[in-house]
Amino acid sequence: MAESSSTEAGKTRRGNINDPPYMSSSSGPLTEELQCSICLDMFTDPVSTPCGHNFCKTCLNKHWDNSQTCNCPYCQESFNQRPDLKTNTTLREIVDHYKKKSPEKKPEVLCDFCEERKLKALKSCLVCQSSYCETHLQPHLRVAGLKKHKLMDPVSNLEDYICQKHERPLELFCRDDQTYVCLFCTEADHKNHNTVPLEMESEEKKVETQTQKDVQQMIQDRIEKIQDIKRSAEYRKRNTEKEKAAHVELFTDLIRSIERCQTELLEMMEEQQKAAEKQEQELIEDLEQEITELKMRNTELEQLSHTEDHLHLLQIYSSLSSPTNTRNWPEISMETHESMMTLRRALTQLQDTLNEKLSHSVTELKWMQQYAVNVTLDPDTAHPQLILSDDGKQVRHGDIMQKLSDNPKRFDRYVNVLAKEGFSSGRFYFEVQVKGKTEWDLGVARESVDRKGETTLCPENRFWTVILRNGNEYKAGASPSVSLSLRVNPQRVGVFVDYEEGLVSFYDAESISQIYSFTGQSFTDKLYPYFSPCPNYKGKNSIPLIITPFNYNKLIYPNMK
Repeated sequence: MAESSSTEAGKTRRGNINDPPYMSSSSGPLTEELQCSICLDMFTDPVSTPCGHNFCKTCLNKHWDNSQTCNCPYCQESFNQRPDLKTNTTLREIVDHYKKKSPEKKPEVLCDFCEERKLKALKSCLVCQSSYCETHLQPHLRVAGLKKHKLMDPVSNLEDYICQKHERPLELFCRDDQTYVCLFCTEADHKNHNTVPLEMESEEKKVETQTQKDVQQMIQDRIEKIQDIKRSAEYRKRNTEKEKAAHVELFTDLIRSIERCQTELLEMMEEQQKAAEKQEQELIEDLEQEITELKMRNTELEQLSHTEDHLHLLQIYSSLSSPTNTRNWPEISMETHESMMTLRRALTQLQDTLNEKLSHSVTELKWMQQYAVNVTLDPDTAHPQLILSDDGKQVRHGDIMQKLSDNPKRFDRYVNVLAKEGFSSGRFYFEVQVKGKTEWDLGVARESVDRKGETTLCPENRFWTVILRNGNEYKAGASPSVSLSLRVNPQRVGVFVDYEEGLVSFYDAESISQIYSFTGQSFTDKLYPYFSPCPNYKGKNSIPLIITPFNYNKLIYPNMK
């Protein structure tokens, strides 16, 4: 037997220490498609060549290491440079699945001395080069000379266990050369090598194989865990999308409810006003009529007081003999109980609706505020005309271009500045006071934004912002930009980001109402809070943007760097 363990590609292979030497795996109808054409065994860590053929990664690398050219062992196609081999994960999963479902079976070894019905062999003798059933093995167990023979588990290829050079049994394993040897080999080519009995090496390989199985099981367990996490993330993403849709619907309903209640209230107040005006006009006309009648009566009474011929005057002024037809004005009210009760009920209903919606908005905003982060401005990114406070919490536009270093991180076209803190995962929230300003930009930007040229604030350019122009024109920096109709001008703006969900939301932190949300975004690098106080326009917009503080000591932000 040749002592070298190397073989020609595609002809034979060296077996596992637990398998008979020089024995290839049995192949079924499917295994041929799953076999490496170099080692003729099922793929181990399969890789694909540019021509589309598959091999074990180790087999292909060894083949190319021993060859002056780099070609496909199957179709002989040559490659100009050695390909960068990547594991074919799909093929590997198929092989692993097949191995689990169809474990490799060793061929059954029969007794060489049974004449009629051959029985299954119990042992093979390396000296006799024969296999024996339990009955025919008895001489090897009783006869003194035969007891010295080397017995082993039955194998069908006994000739592979005989040293072809010395014609002696391969009883030892050379760990230095990783090959089987006989006793004579240890006195010649393998002298002073680390050799051990074949049984010892076999047992150690079994332990090693068992350990490998444990490791493979651990790998499989972790793959399944990753799949569970992905399924959980997908489930959470779907739920989040539903929650976002519900929130949008909630705020839409809130706006509609307010508008409807406002319309109904105004119409009711208008009707009440018209009814009150009509009532007032009727009362005034009645009062004027009674005043006229009372004046005439007063004149008649005055004449009556200057004469004694009362009977004659009463005949002339017959009205004096009847009582005055006037109303009791102090008891008349300008508002009816029913109309006031209707108005009060409408006001109460409106207040209840607003309180309910406001309570939900407050709860949502408080949930976001638990992710508040300590944001400070980065002077290395600030445009030369921006003036930052010493604590890094305020920024305003100055009239003078400061002489600053040409930092690659610095904005030099627009008056922008980023925060020092960047976030590559998780959620974060911060608030900025914008009170008194006529223009500003706020939001987040990716680390890779263009800082040296002209750019438009939109997600395609890696900005997610809300802006104010001309004192009351609010827009979201989308593509195209979205005009926002806000009922009140925000004095303090909150910015909330959920990195994994691709969500950037802006809130009026005082009126507790949503301004705008970017949803379904994809973030691949760090996000930084973004600020622009905009030009001061000769003092008209000189008030700074102020990052408002939070009690950060109660919060932990592992994603912040």
